[in-house]
Amino acid sequence: MSVSTTTSQPSEADIRRIVPWLLYVIFFSVLNETVFNVSTPSISEQFHLLPSQVSWVVTIFILFFGIGSIVFGKLSDLFSPKHLMVIGIAIYAASSVLGFIFHDNYIMVILFRAIQGLGASAIPAINNTIITRYFTATGRKKMFGLVTSAFSFGVAVGPVLGGYITSHVHWAYLFLIPIFTLAAIPFFLKILPVEERKKGKFDLLGAVLVSLTVTGFMLFLTQLNPAYLVCSLAAGIWFAIHIRAHAYPFLQTTLFKNPLYRIGVIIGFLMFSAIMTMMFLLPLMLSQLYALNAETIGAVMFPGAICAALCGKIAGDIVVKKGAGYVTFTGLGLIALGFALIWISIDQWVWWIAAALVVMNMGYAFSQTSITESVSSTLRGNQIGIGMGLFSLGMFIAQALGTAMAAKLLDVSFLAFPLHPFVMEKQSLVYVNLTLLMILVILCISFMYFLFSRRASQTSNLGAESHGN
Repeated sequence: MSVSTTTSQPSEADIRRIVPWLLYVIFFSVLNETVFNVSTPSISEQFHLLPSQVSWVVTIFILFFGIGSIVFGKLSDLFSPKHLMVIGIAIYAASSVLGFIFHDNYIMVILFRAIQGLGASAIPAINNTIITRYFTATGRKKMFGLVTSAFSFGVAVGPVLGGYITSHVHWAYLFLIPIFTLAAIPFFLKILPVEERKKGKFDLLGAVLVSLTVTGFMLFLTQLNPAYLVCSLAAGIWFAIHIRAHAYPFLQTTLFKNPLYRIGVIIGFLMFSAIMTMMFLLPLMLSQLYALNAETIGAVMFPGAICAALCGKIAGDIVVKKGAGYVTFTGLGLIALGFALIWISIDQWVWWIAAALVVMNMGYAFSQTSITESVSSTLRGNQIGIGMGLFSLGMFIAQALGTAMAAKLLDVSFLAFPLHPFVMEKQSLVYVNLTLLMILVILCISFMYFLFSRRASQTSNLGAESHGN
């Protein structure tokens, strides 16, 4: 796909002015993913729904968020990021207002949650394109740290804010939170440059086939219905045939031939799966083994989430000084240490687990920042948008995979064998052994990243300076 060369570049002053607004909209895009989690009991009560039915309030948002991230990523390789960001925010806000208006109809609630997810997905997708395309190599490293902070802060604040609004006002008002993102539109229109439409065509059929592949796979992970897997595989095979014959394919095969990008995406996927598995297990463990209520469980997990928010910027600064490899290995080491401390603390004082979560979340902030920067550095030209969109999509699939795997493994009796010297209760042994399994996964990821960093160092530092300085 050939690219127009008449794109304007924002000045350094404009770059500094746009940073707060990029972080502002990232915060609200993540907030809306988590803010509805604690409202599902109230929604279930209002509409007389089963848990499997009300879970679609959260699941449908995540599903369309994941699909939209790759679609908007691809669109940003063809159209101006400025206009795409504004369109995404407008869809996000409009669907929020309509969701609030029609909150008495559950079908409409699900519909507008899906459209919300689609609109919100533009924010991280275009944000990644802006950072990779406009920022210097040093600026990218710092920005990905700040983005991790904003992301983690949204994760931390979401359940607290959602619980307060649901308890003291009404869950329907959660729909109105994204309206605040409209405040950023004038600044994006004023500061971001206008890019000419690049040469090429948008592969609509390819986008539909990718969406069907992802939707089928994620439905299989959440519903465990083989029919969804068959549909996903069929769409995936059709897509693989389609992109070989299309002049402007939705995904270029050269992207997958880049070994550094491929390994980086796999590492990020596995790390996020391990983290999401643990984040799914912990509330269940705290409820079943410690008999804690939802409010106390939130109090145990909140310090770790805030710690991740604070450590994102620190991680970005250290990446600049020490390099991505140093920060990634430090992060993976902290995650492994956090998992190990959780393993040791099971059936002990619950606040030891809270302390372990602080260590784990520090590691997550470090690793997420550096791995994202490493992956972005492998991309060039018209691969930036779709490449980072695919990376983001992988994170959402990892979230679904981690949750589904954890739920399934909890039901497997053969995991209830004693490996912990101080834990003998059968119910506790499952959590002990699952935590040990996650430690082994992190150690494997560390070895993979070691191979990744060696190969990267042999490729002129991933060519990062060629499109950053």
